[in-house]
Order: sequence, then structure tokens, then C-alpha cells
Amino acid sequence: YGPEALRAVNESSIELLLDLRNEFGTAETPCVISGAIGPRGDGYKAGNMDANEAEAYHAAQIESFARTEADMVAAYTLTNFHEAIGVARAAKAHAMPCMISFTVETDGKLVTGMALGEAIDRVDDATVGAPAYYMINCAHPTHFMQALKKGERWLDRVYGVKANASAKSHAELDESETLDAGDPDDLGRRYSGLRASFPTMRILGGCCGTDHRHIAAICEACVPQAA
Repeated sequence: YGPEALRAVNESSIELLLDLRNEFGTAETPCVISGAIGPRGDGYKAGNMDANEAEAYHAAQIESFARTEADMVAAYTLTNFHEAIGVARAAKAHAMPCMISFTVETDGKLVTGMALGEAIDRVDDATVGAPAYYMINCAHPTHFMQALKKGERWLDRVYGVKANASAKSHAELDESETLDAGDPDDLGRRYSGLRASFPTMRILGGCCGTDHRHIAAICEACVPQAA
């Protein structure tokens, strides 16, 4: 995309979400519209941008969202804290709240080997806590549960999870020729366990391999059922 085409497609995406909010949003179930941002490179590799380069790179897309009625920007599947700092700074410069979501490997760490908590702390330190909150996405709960330890301060900044359906590693998924849908009911139970242990995690969804079955299982496991 060139600059104008990029602006047009981003604005069009928000218009679509506005139509959905007008149709389904209510006072009891308000819909927050976020402009989605992905990593510059491969979401399974570390990347080599520094924070300044990342800020300049992502500023154009964030500016596009700032011109719309989007409530915030959401950066998913980030693999290093430098790019996260750049996104957060660019969002702040355009007066847009932002969410940062990291992905991790099967050991619960970023692909760089950095601990998830350290990455979040570094972004907060470099941006004076600019992100509204953090999430974890594009990894199975069995990959990151080991990194979540009650009582650690950084966990208060993690508000949600969008996990993969499959428990396979990123490398295995990259080489897979078929979709691994995992076990929707098991995923729902794992989300319920996360919610019980970490009440701040209240934004729940699905990433790679998930569909309506997984979302239904998550809702059944985590949302109080009406009597």
C-alpha cells in the first residue's frame, strides 16, 4: 500500500466496525473500536527495528486511525519491546490510547529470550506507562502459564488473552499443512483458570485456529450464566 491507499483501507475498516457497533452496541454491552496494528515483520521472528524507527514506521497507520472514530489502537503479536515502545510513543503523539499485545514461545518468553514481565516493564519505563494495558496473543495457554506468577506487579497491567487453538509451537505451526483446531472445551477451561487466578484478565478472545466453537466454549466457561 502507498500512503493514500493505506489511509483509505484503515478508514474503511473503522467504518465497518462503526456499522457493527451501531447495530449491536448497547448501554449494557458497549463496543470499543480499536484500530489493529501488526508487527512490521514476521510475527514469529524478533525483528531488528529500534524504538525510534518503529515509532516512525507505525506513525502513518496510527495517524490514519486518529482521523477516524476509533477509540484506540491495538498492536498485536509483537515480539520485542523496541517495537512496542515505538507503537506506544506514536499512539501518544496522536492522542490515541493504545494496547500492546506480546506473543511468546513455548517457554513463556519472547522469541528474543526476554521474559514477558521484563518486556512490559521496559515499555512502561520508556513511555511513562503510556499503554492503556497489555495482552498476550498468538500462543497457547500452556506456553505462557508458567510465566504468570501471582503477586508480580507487571501482571496488573495484563488485561486480556487471545490464545491460539493449538498447543503447537510457532515453528511447528509455520510448517503445518493443516489447521490444528485444538480442543475448544479445554481452551475454555484454561481461560476460566486464568480468570480465576488473574481477575484483571477480562478481555478474552481467540487467535490462530480459533473459530465460533472456541469463542462459545470460552463464553460458557467464563461468563456467568443467567438463571
